[in-house]
Amino acid sequence: MIKNIVSGIKAYFGAFGLISKLKLWKYFAIPMLISFITAIVIGISAYGLSDNIGAFISKLWSWEWGKETFTTIVNIIGGLIIIILGLILYKHIIMALSAPFMSPVSEKIETHLLGSDKTYRITSFTEQLWRAIRINVRNLFMEVLITIPLLILSFIPVIGILFTILIFFIQAYYAGFGNMDYTLERHYKYNESLNFVKRNRGLAIGNGIIFILFLLIPFIGVILVLPLSVTAASVKTIEALQLESHYEK
Repeated sequence: MIKNIVSGIKAYFGAFGLISKLKLWKYFAIPMLISFITAIVIGISAYGLSDNIGAFISKLWSWEWGKETFTTIVNIIGGLIIIILGLILYKHIIMALSAPFMSPVSEKIETHLLGSDKTYRITSFTEQLWRAIRINVRNLFMEVLITIPLLILSFIPVIGILFTILIFFIQAYYAGFGNMDYTLERHYKYNESLNFVKRNRGLAIGNGIIFILFLLIPFIGVILVLPLSVTAASVKTIEALQLESHYEK
């Protein structure tokens, strides 16, 4: 799996050039706008909610001594919880809403790599959007279900850092999952796609690692994250599809 993680990361190095070569930037205009607006809305909401969560938790401390210290700590914890949940919500929203614009990008990359005689399912704008919503709602539920216990465990002194790292990789996996499905929707039905990503989870994690790191870059991160991550994921997903097809023969 380590090899696939590295492969998923390395795919980003050629993404910018491929987008320019195939003149794909025009397809990213609306998704980049969706990403930017979503980031602002979630960011503002997170800023306001973090203090509310901190204030709610601080009420559990009924003693006067240590009250100020406890309040400071829970405010930090509240902010961390909101940031993590905000990141989870952000990526699934933009991936779902951007699907009808990202699928044509993936299709053009596939045609470039394999030729115009390659056959695959033709899906409509509505079908692409509905599938993306279905996939991302499912992934959102699974990610939150896994992340919340890990987030609680991450506050354990010393060993908590291990759970924090695990949260990062979980986020990366589901980010890569969403990026890969823009290609998979033309080849596999819903359940088949779930199984494909599980077999190639290393590629999903590698793609998602850079996706998450991009979001840490102020302003420019939320603008470029979709174009580069979707392009990188499309290339590697097409390669994986071809490899599995080869072995099946």
